[in-house]
Amino acid sequence: MNTKLLKQRIYFQIFRITTASVILFLFLMIWTFISNGIGVIDWTFLTDIPRRGMTEGGIFPAIIGTIYLTLGAIAFALPVGVASAIYLVEYAHEGRLLRMINSAIINLAGVPSIVHGLFGFGLFVIFLNFGTSILSGSLTLFLMILPIVISASREVLLSVPKSFREGSLALGATKWQTIRHNVLPYALPGVLTGTILAVARAAGETAPIILTAVFFFRPTLPKSMLDGTMALASHIYYMATQHPNIALVRPLTYGSILVLLGIVLSLNLVAIVIRTRHRRRKNW
Repeated sequence: MNTKLLKQRIYFQIFRITTASVILFLFLMIWTFISNGIGVIDWTFLTDIPRRGMTEGGIFPAIIGTIYLTLGAIAFALPVGVASAIYLVEYAHEGRLLRMINSAIINLAGVPSIVHGLFGFGLFVIFLNFGTSILSGSLTLFLMILPIVISASREVLLSVPKSFREGSLALGATKWQTIRHNVLPYALPGVLTGTILAVARAAGETAPIILTAVFFFRPTLPKSMLDGTMALASHIYYMATQHPNIALVRPLTYGSILVLLGIVLSLNLVAIVIRTRHRRRKNW
């Protein structure tokens, strides 16, 4: 047998085994969560407040807190991230400064979440005196996902054909009119997809919100952005590591994990639907 063909088959087998191992691990992890947590999920678990030291009742305050923090992060990250990407792609001039900014954005995307949490604690909780609140947590998550949103939006804007811009400018449109009516309509679904995926990641972050937004136990719902809250990610962490009777609450922990996965997967599904509908409408 040809040596090159033999090497090719060996590499293909390695790739197949690696892919199968990852898929197997994924299904094993999901099955572990489902088998241990599906029994506790019912209407009471989803709509009731925690009771008796979080050994009974539900996780409704944690679900609401997660939604508030996620929506807050989207509200800050989407306009700022898209505006920054538009400036970098459409207005900024090529040069060393632009390359440094792009490099800084990429590097910031890799900063550990605990660092963002400590920064948010110092800036929003202490310096700006927002306290432990949804606002502090949302702003911290916003800073954490902003580089991801900018990078994703930038790549989408760069993928829009130059002919869209050139045709509009040739007809006498201004640069902003060209961006608004020719570039953004094609780029927006991709931008929304990148933003939703970034926020889906933020919804599962624990360290930033523990330091800025959440409490171990708060059975009441927040009344304003300056109130603290519970959140699913931190609730799971506390239940798995800090509860005095971990064995008793383990099924509730797995049930909370399933709910959090459901929220994250729902956000991912929204991104997929947006992208698919846009491609069908534009025949891309």
